[in-house]
Amino acid sequence: MSKRDLKKYLTELNKMQLEEQVLELYEKFSPVKTYYDFVFNPKEDTLLKECKIKISNEYFPQRTSSKLRRPKMRRSVAQNYIKHFILLGVDPFLIVDVMLYSIEIAQTFSSERTVKQEVFYKSMFSSFKQAVIYMIANGILNEFKSRIVAITDETVKQDWFNKQEFEAIMERFEY
Repeated sequence: MSKRDLKKYLTELNKMQLEEQVLELYEKFSPVKTYYDFVFNPKEDTLLKECKIKISNEYFPQRTSSKLRRPKMRRSVAQNYIKHFILLGVDPFLIVDVMLYSIEIAQTFSSERTVKQEVFYKSMFSSFKQAVIYMIANGILNEFKSRIVAITDETVKQDWFNKQEFEAIMERFEY
């Protein structure tokens, strides 16, 4: 069904029928429920806090009873939150905060432990590049200048193999 056909169908419904359809969608589909729950009660701070805890646990997992859990270091956890926040229409400043936080926590991890997987560094660069592109698209790059510089400086300090790629992005903005 095209968007035009949907509009035509919806205009043919009376108010009560339309309300019933929306309620049915709300009950049947979790993403619709999540969307409406967010729209009417955003609680962005709570979402942000929960998100940062989950990202932190990827690198610094909490102990479960006496067991020590190994870090999973999955970039996908942060990426899923970012996609989810974009879909919900969360403030771009908060989305960028999550984007940069995921890189910063990974850098904290790599400063404490040696990471041998090259894919880790490549994925962090990919996240960095994505964050910068998102900031440019939303016109908020200058507000996060200090964090971008700090991330780039940390790649140099830790001697990441791809530090030149981070620096190349910085040079484009002449910071």
